[in-house]
Amino acid sequence: MQGTTVNHKEWYIPAAFIICFAWQCWHFPYFILDFFTPEDKSLFDQLSAQMIRNDVTPNLPGLFGGFADIVDWFTLIALPILLVFGFFTVERARMEFEHWRPVDRIAVFIGRITMVQIVVLTSVMIYEVFMRYVVEAPTLWANELSLWVASFVFLCAGLYAMQQRSHIRIFLLYDVLPRALQRVCDTISTSLIVIFAFFLCYGGYGESFKKFYSWETFGTAFDPPIPATLKPFILVMVSLVALQSVFNLFSDWKLEPVKHSATDDIEDEIETLKRNVGSN
Repeated sequence: MQGTTVNHKEWYIPAAFIICFAWQCWHFPYFILDFFTPEDKSLFDQLSAQMIRNDVTPNLPGLFGGFADIVDWFTLIALPILLVFGFFTVERARMEFEHWRPVDRIAVFIGRITMVQIVVLTSVMIYEVFMRYVVEAPTLWANELSLWVASFVFLCAGLYAMQQRSHIRIFLLYDVLPRALQRVCDTISTSLIVIFAFFLCYGGYGESFKKFYSWETFGTAFDPPIPATLKPFILVMVSLVALQSVFNLFSDWKLEPVKHSATDDIEDEIETLKRNVGSN
C-alpha cells in the first residue's frame, strides 16, 4: 500500500481565511464609517445602528479614533497575508489537472477555500436539522447562512472548475478539427467569456457599489448582508474566471490534441481510485 502525505497547511490556511473573511463580512461597515463616511445622515444612522446590533466585540474600543477595533483590523490585515501563504503552500492533488503553472495557484487555493466552505455549509445544515427535529428549537439564522455560504461555494467553484477544465464542454465537432482550428475555437470561446465578463462588470458595477456602500442586508430576523457581499463578489469572481480562461488559453496553446469519448469520465474515476489506493 502506498502512503500519501497530507499538506495540512492547505486546510488550516483556507479555514483561517474563511474565518477572517466572515468576520469582515459581519463587521466591514465599521471601515465604511471610518474611511467612507456617508454624507447621507440616514445612511450613517442605519450603518451605525446595524453595527451596534451586530457587533461581536462591543466592549473593545475602536483604534485610531475610529469605529473598527483591534479584531477588525487584525482580520483585515490577515486576509492578504493568508492569501499569499495559501498561494505558495497549495499543492496539486493526484486527481487534479496536471499542467500546472504558477498563475493557477490562485484558482486552486480558492478551490481549497471552496472545499472548506462545503464543510461549513454541511455543518450548518446538520445543526439545523438537529435543532429543528430533535430539540424542536429551530434557529433563526441557519437558512440564511446556508443560502449565503452556498452562494459563495457556487461562485468560487466556477473559478476552480475553469482552472481544472472540468466545466461542461461539447467535443463532438471540436475533436474532428485540426489543431489549428481547435486553437481558433479556443480563442473565440475565451474572447466571448472575456466580453461577457466586461459587460457584466460594466453594467453591474453601479448597483453593486450601491449595495456595498450602503451595506444592504437581507431583511430577515438574522439579517445578513447578503446583497452587500454577493453582488460585488459576483463581479470579482466572473472577472477572475475570465482571467483564468485567458491563462488556460496560453497554457494549452502548445498541447497536443486530445480525443474524448463517452467513457472518459468513468475511466478517469477508475484510474484515480487506483492511484489513491495504490499497490506494490
